[in-house]
Amino acid sequence: MLDYEVVIKPVVTEKTSAAYGARKEYAFRAHPKATKHQIKEAIEQLFDVRVLKVRTMQQRAKIKTMGRTKGLSTRWKKAYVTLHEDDSIEVFEG
Repeated sequence: MLDYEVVIKPVVTEKTSAAYGARKEYAFRAHPKATKHQIKEAIEQLFDVRVLKVRTMQQRAKIKTMGRTKGLSTRWKKAYVTLHEDDSIEVFEG
């Protein structure tokens, strides 16, 4: 997989913004089959930072109702990435 296929987009919520403000921990939406090692390499190459730790979790599919029909949304992986204290990602800072 390519780097931009492994890391899809940043996840910006109140909880994640508090995490990167306090612990230099950033949240990303990742490919469901990506490993921690692949996520670490992709973040380091895309943003030119040093990654110390990667934690991942699988987000379950949810039932969506549209009119009379029900369907499942796709499952996805959330990756929490802890950076070295001297590094930061500008996407989250601004």
